[in-house]
Amino acid sequence: MQAPIYQVDAFASRAGEGNPAGVCLPPAPVSGAWMQDVAAEMNLSETAFLRPEDGAWGLRWFTPTVEVDLCGHATLAAAFVLWSEERSDPGAPLHFATRSGRLAARRGREGRVELDFPAEPALPAAPPAALLRALAPDGDAPEIVAAARNRVDWLLELADEEAVRALAPDMRALAAVEARGTIVTAPAGERARRQDPTADFVSRFFGPAVGVPEDPVTGSAHCALGPWWGNRLGRTLVTGRQVSARGGTVEVRMRGRRVTLAGRAVTVLRGTIDV
Repeated sequence: MQAPIYQVDAFASRAGEGNPAGVCLPPAPVSGAWMQDVAAEMNLSETAFLRPEDGAWGLRWFTPTVEVDLCGHATLAAAFVLWSEERSDPGAPLHFATRSGRLAARRGREGRVELDFPAEPALPAAPPAALLRALAPDGDAPEIVAAARNRVDWLLELADEEAVRALAPDMRALAAVEARGTIVTAPAGERARRQDPTADFVSRFFGPAVGVPEDPVTGSAHCALGPWWGNRLGRTLVTGRQVSARGGTVEVRMRGRRVTLAGRAVTVLRGTIDV
């Protein structure tokens, strides 16, 4: 038996940008161990697995090493595959049953995919010394404007975009910090606005503890970044540019305890994998 599998660049307007995700549709139930093996074989930051389930799609996400509770870019990739491969009506919203509850996706303007996700606001907190040492292994620590923590990640606001771009963390030390990952962010500067004139802020995301040293574009991190910058700017709609080597843009609209994450996607690979 074979399962269709795809590789999709999510939060990307062209191939080679954004965050690559695997999307696999096993034709029959499979074990979590099998899904983990496939995710390791794909060796992407996340691979999504889809199965029809009670009028929705069961959706699970795996990094090369662990299953995770929430993943934005692989959800966007999954929705894009279901529509573009004609497995679901593109005029109707999609519903996903996940470890983070019920999620939804719908077609947005100009080819965007819009995801309905829970907001994950970060509250002020003092970062542990181990985190600060891991971010500045040479001892030249960046200026931290504010620090906060939500249920999964640390969020550090730095003084400017160049400080975010210049970070070169010690990944082994960072993996020992108790959190899924670390988000660093700053107001968008000239370089980000050359890449996307709509950018309000920049970010990077480091998740070595879950097998992702640096994630190219992180939808779930924007569940924290959207509320953070929305409060800072006094707006309900903000746009982030993740300034990894690949880079990508995420639009975030705040809706109380929920956020809408919007972005584009491109399929770059179609194939099958043995089950």
